[in-house]
Amino acid sequence: MRIIDKVYIDGAFVTPHGTKSFELFNPATEEPIGSVRLGDAEDVRLAVAAAKRAFPAMARTSQAERIAMLHRLRDAVKARAGDLVAAMTEEYGAPAYFTGFSVQNTASTFEVMAAAVKDYAFERTAGFSAVTMLPLGVVGAITPWNSNFGFIASKLAHAIGSGSTIVIKPAEQSAIQTQILLECLHEAGLPKGVLNIVNGTGPEVGSALTAHPDVALITFTGSTPAAKIIQRSALETMKRLVLELGGKSPTIILDDADLDAAIPVALMSGFANSGQACVAGSRILVPRSRRDEIVARLKRETEQLKVGLPSDPDVRIGPLANASHWERVQRWIRIGREEGATLLTGGEGRPDGLERGWFAKPTIFTDVTNTMRVAREEIFGPVLSVIPYEDEADAIAIANDSDFGLQAYVLSSDEGRALRVARQLVAGRVVINGAPHDPRAPFGGFRQSGLGREIGSYGLDAFLEPRAVLLPGR
Repeated sequence: MRIIDKVYIDGAFVTPHGTKSFELFNPATEEPIGSVRLGDAEDVRLAVAAAKRAFPAMARTSQAERIAMLHRLRDAVKARAGDLVAAMTEEYGAPAYFTGFSVQNTASTFEVMAAAVKDYAFERTAGFSAVTMLPLGVVGAITPWNSNFGFIASKLAHAIGSGSTIVIKPAEQSAIQTQILLECLHEAGLPKGVLNIVNGTGPEVGSALTAHPDVALITFTGSTPAAKIIQRSALETMKRLVLELGGKSPTIILDDADLDAAIPVALMSGFANSGQACVAGSRILVPRSRRDEIVARLKRETEQLKVGLPSDPDVRIGPLANASHWERVQRWIRIGREEGATLLTGGEGRPDGLERGWFAKPTIFTDVTNTMRVAREEIFGPVLSVIPYEDEADAIAIANDSDFGLQAYVLSSDEGRALRVARQLVAGRVVINGAPHDPRAPFGGFRQSGLGREIGSYGLDAFLEPRAVLLPGR
């Protein structure tokens, strides 16, 4: 049993003012594995005060100094990669391919930001005026449980790259992962007060952070409904916002697609991270002329995917994160059937042979229209919908007919055609034919998928404000 009884304020692990605790579980076994003592509004006050004290010195740091900090953070994460993988496996239950990627991506986040800082024009000229891109001040960050390491690293990297200080409220369900990562970050030797982390719930710690008058910007990754609450709170003090929110991403299989290549990509675009991904390709758009052939392949290959313990390297789908989320996904499967969708494979309950753990069956619905709730609302689990289209224009129209616009996928034997389709999609990122992850591409969404962008210079733009100095006699 792991007891997390400290928060991180002003460069030190300290006992929080809050006294409530939250129990932690292994999602693959349902066994308790620890607990975390939760902070409260007083801990937020102390953390913000520490960040505010540290800000003037941090704002004056040079690009070289910030790059050095980012490189130290990168090296500290790499040094404990095995411990990070073990913590994520136990507490979150993600398959091995995802935990390995997540830890590698966490380290690369700091490296990518260091490269962006090196090339970023903090000093500019506009007309006859001198323009300086200035850090905003104290940043408040709220991160989710589905990729804990990566989101904490990304928020921190943006703060350091811009010259700001930060207070992070991570997901309380991920406290063991947060603790191991925080130990790494502490070893990097950042100046006191630059990084502060307070475990706690959204209604208590999150609300105190978004309402605090000394917090200049809130960067949040999570659900769209939660973001609307944050926006209302931030409005009182005109905080800047960077919001990376939900998605209902389309995967367009064009009629010329090679199904041997396309079907595995379509399935893993939807089922990766056990479907617990904002970028999940949960709407599979198929040409009506090839509908039966594609549906048969989707069913056969889904039923060959291995669901099970994350310690098994052959597992493609692990457990859902917690009991309440498992129940939520089960409700969505019932909603799909009640709406009239046809269950192609999967359904309610656990997969055969898995009597314990929050495992859900990889589920696909057919006979789905784009007006059904299962096609319009984010489920955040291994539940996909197949939607037929008539022609290319119809596929684009269906793909764009969404409240979201975070990511999209296009599969075709003709890369030029796929690119033409991609350029007509309203999404922050479009992935063609399973292209690999690009850690330097801007990330964020259109419409209710968020505000602003993260990564590289695009991310730095949102964390900085331009100051123009107009010179006389010019």
